[in-house]
Amino acid sequence: MTAQFDVAVIGLGAMGAAAAAHIAARGQSVVGIEAFYPAHELGSSHGDSRIIRLGYFEDPAYVPLLRRAYANWRALEARVREDLLTVTGVLQLGRPDSPIVSGSRQACELHGLPFTVFGPDEVRARFPAFALDDDEVALLEPEGGYLRPEAAVMAHLKCAARDGAVLRFGERVTAIEPGDAGVTIMSDLGRVRARKVVVATGPWIAELVPSLKGVAKPIKQVVAWFQPRDSFATALGRMPVFLRDEGEAGSFFGFPVIGRDGVKVGKHCHFFEEIDPDRPNPAVDDRDTAVLEDFVARRVPGAAGVRVATSTCRYTLLPGENFLLDHVPGEPNIVAASPCSGHGYKFASVIGEILADLALDGGTALPVALFSFEALQRTIGQASAINPT
Repeated sequence: MTAQFDVAVIGLGAMGAAAAAHIAARGQSVVGIEAFYPAHELGSSHGDSRIIRLGYFEDPAYVPLLRRAYANWRALEARVREDLLTVTGVLQLGRPDSPIVSGSRQACELHGLPFTVFGPDEVRARFPAFALDDDEVALLEPEGGYLRPEAAVMAHLKCAARDGAVLRFGERVTAIEPGDAGVTIMSDLGRVRARKVVVATGPWIAELVPSLKGVAKPIKQVVAWFQPRDSFATALGRMPVFLRDEGEAGSFFGFPVIGRDGVKVGKHCHFFEEIDPDRPNPAVDDRDTAVLEDFVARRVPGAAGVRVATSTCRYTLLPGENFLLDHVPGEPNIVAASPCSGHGYKFASVIGEILADLALDGGTALPVALFSFEALQRTIGQASAINPT
């Protein structure tokens, strides 16, 4: 006999695990199906740390969701009695008119968030790990910090299970068959029936939401860890998490010494190298490490010691790099979640709430107008008009 649930969540990474937890907490029957194992390294939810910040340079419209995310993270910490979010401050460096610095300042001023701007001499005195040009500044957002991604995924899964969710690992969903009374989910191990389904499969999203084929593009992301030259300047509590605007060279991010491997550094979207999610992550090569080593030597000299480790993960980019959280057009029982584009992990605690709203109530009171299929189509149309092919 085919099992029947209120909601099926496909994919139990950051977003799917959070969705399963929120749905189960509302007393609804939920099954979560994951092709791999909990907090695995084949998606986008590993690597020890993820930045969280409030002054969102990408778009000030994200700030209300971030406030809710902070509250939800703290509630999750209280429930599992574990630290998941550490406040270090986030230092955002570059020219005053650069997108990261000017956009962060705009978001802080619009939403009344505290911030301080430091000139080069002040940065050298207060944050000696960093090197600033004379025409650059640093904006410190004191409430920013980092999340522990693997621990946070496990926390959401624990809560979901405590509240009655059925969690199935090592099972790959092969098809979704919608019908008037609900949805049938086919997998390599059988079938499940549910009234609603949430698809949160990261780089595999287009396999189950065909309208995203060629739109949601998995890319290779590389990070590296460096044993610092100056262990005092890069210590947790002395060095904040940071973002660095390098103009045409892109943007970089990094963390103080959190674990044994030292300072973690990455380049946002790296080289925009598209990958096949069904193949192993491409190996880290000399070109990958060279760009990070050069950046650290020039911009974070306090961390420019020995590179001791590298890792890859997958970003799944959408045009415009906004999120997608919406019902599939014409399919009111299917909710698609592709909410990262390389900057989504910090929102997982609130995105789980949004996905629960969409699945159970058909809509949400939280501000998600930017994240609809309609908004995505507008972005694709605008890009086509600029770059006709």
